[in-house]
Amino acid sequence: MQEKMKKLEKSFLSDLNNVKNAEHLEHLRNKYLSRKGLLALLFTELKDVDPTLRPQTGKALNDLKTVFHEKYQELFLSLRGRGSDKDQLDLTLQGRLPFIGRKHPLTTILDQMKMIFNAMGFRIEDGPEIETDYYNFEALNIPKNHPARDMQDTLYITEDIVLRTHTSPVQIRVMESTKPPIRIIAPGRVYRRDTPDASHSPFFHQVEGLVVDEGISFGDLKGVITSFAHKMFGPDIEVRFRPSFFPFTEPSAEYDFVCIFCRGKGCRVCKNTGWLEISGAGMVDPNVFEAVGYDPEKYTGYAFGMGVDRIAMLKYGIDDIRLFFENDMRFLSQF
Repeated sequence: MQEKMKKLEKSFLSDLNNVKNAEHLEHLRNKYLSRKGLLALLFTELKDVDPTLRPQTGKALNDLKTVFHEKYQELFLSLRGRGSDKDQLDLTLQGRLPFIGRKHPLTTILDQMKMIFNAMGFRIEDGPEIETDYYNFEALNIPKNHPARDMQDTLYITEDIVLRTHTSPVQIRVMESTKPPIRIIAPGRVYRRDTPDASHSPFFHQVEGLVVDEGISFGDLKGVITSFAHKMFGPDIEVRFRPSFFPFTEPSAEYDFVCIFCRGKGCRVCKNTGWLEISGAGMVDPNVFEAVGYDPEKYTGYAFGMGVDRIAMLKYGIDDIRLFFENDMRFLSQF
């Protein structure tokens, strides 16, 4: 081993003396100092050395490694000093500022939504993004023949496993494990089989809410949604409810906010209606309560949902949802 080390050191010094430029130096580094270089190979032979001599041999190898690195560094600095003027480091130049990260606009809006609902007494619950057909559909009173089960809307992994299409399954899981009263929101990513365009994405973000207790009415639901709108967009934002149908709520409604851009006068964004559709809501259907073991004669409740992406688009005046997911720093750095 001693002979091999002497031979390697002689070879290294000889090659070092012949280095004329940075390219030659890099070749030298790869040959001797890289992970698969000659010095590393010599270290692998240490296991074959007599155990009584192994400690001193290992120390000698480490000393040789130190010498190699010191010689290499000296020549590296020397070659850099001999570079042309354009390669020299100008110490008078101002330093480059490090890139400072910031929150994604969707994260910022979601944090605001959580804060608003938390102030109204809602706690935050989470659930799996890969769901069973039962939690995503059946427990929510969505029968087998309902259009929401069509493959055009839902991304199926197997016949009984799906990527959740809404965060409503979290509501079922909470009701199964918790007795009323319940006051929760369930934020998270959801998935639909949509072709990406300015207003659609195959995945987006939702916040769904659920309140269950004795004596809960539709008026309570309207109060919460209106209070949220005022907190998020200002006290002059009006909210309207329109009759609708959802399998898991009865009665059901869709709710709109007065157009953020024209304040109800009518513009291109709201298609001259003066209103912007937000999402759906309603009183929890008694069949849903029966599925989780609640007495529908004793308890009532309401559920609602809203898209985080849609709220962010309204809040920031963004007309294309794809901008949130393209990771263009020119766009993201504005927030």
